[in-house]
Amino acid sequence: MSRTAAVALVKSDDHPNHRWMRALRDGESDAIAWCYEQHADALLALAYRLTMSREDAEDIVHDVFVGLPRAMRNYDERGQFDSWLKRVTARVALMQMRRKADRRETPRDVDVFPSLHDADDSAHASSEQTRVGAALLQLTPALRAVFVLKVVEDRSHAEIASLLGISSGTSEVRLSRAVAQLRTLLGGRS
Repeated sequence: MSRTAAVALVKSDDHPNHRWMRALRDGESDAIAWCYEQHADALLALAYRLTMSREDAEDIVHDVFVGLPRAMRNYDERGQFDSWLKRVTARVALMQMRRKADRRETPRDVDVFPSLHDADDSAHASSEQTRVGAALLQLTPALRAVFVLKVVEDRSHAEIASLLGISSGTSEVRLSRAVAQLRTLLGGRS
């Protein structure tokens, strides 16, 4: 299937989602390449915010797309595909974070909002982003994951609970703890 054909699948009126989803499930390279072009930037931003490492985020997005045909078997085509892809990415990132925690590796990058550099390259904005990134690095992976998923990705506590395998109440508590710790780390009141 050519890239043009993959794009045509998405745009056609002949059940485009079903044909496109089938092409992804079958691992057709043009369909995966098109999907990558459409979604990789958003997935990379999410993975980066969760892991705080550009290298790890790139590895995660790579792993998501390599495993996409297999993961598609669990996609029931309800809801938004991009939201489902973000959930898959968050799960892959969280599994990697757990493995790294077991090995006690520490990420080096600290720019939490890389896309903001394009909009505002001022030294102050960059310094503030680095400061926030450094504070986020000091949170435990569990607190950082809830904070990023809730505040940055605007997920509900129910979605976060489902992603992390915790209760909604636990998600709310972790968010509260993350915010309190960030306030302390950034010089505010807790």
